[in-house]
Amino acid sequence: MARSKRPAMSPAETEVLRLVWESKEATVQQVYDALPPNRQVTYVTIATLLRRLEEKGYLRHRIRGKAFIYLPAAKKEDVVRKTISDLVERLFGGNPVPLMQHLAQHSGITDEDIERLKELTKKKQ
Repeated sequence: MARSKRPAMSPAETEVLRLVWESKEATVQQVYDALPPNRQVTYVTIATLLRRLEEKGYLRHRIRGKAFIYLPAAKKEDVVRKTISDLVERLFGGNPVPLMQHLAQHSGITDEDIERLKELTKKKQ
């Protein structure tokens, strides 16, 4: 499936995909065990989310014994880039500055973070 044709993910799917990215590969049980303890979700729900992510083209699987081992089929950088671009387009008409302003005001960005951003903007020029 082409990168730009992947359907959007739900928040729960995004959380599960992030866990697979972090572990490089994972079974349903491993994803289930990696969830925060306060997350009220069943094993069957995790299995369903993994299957949906595979259907959408974000994951693939291989079989080891009786277990499905899920692996990323989409690069994190590509998914993040597309997701942020879509967000900026929908909420800000394609202008990233209001997003940056929001993050600076409400996300606990440190002075060190601001300095790194300044360096990035200098490299863009």
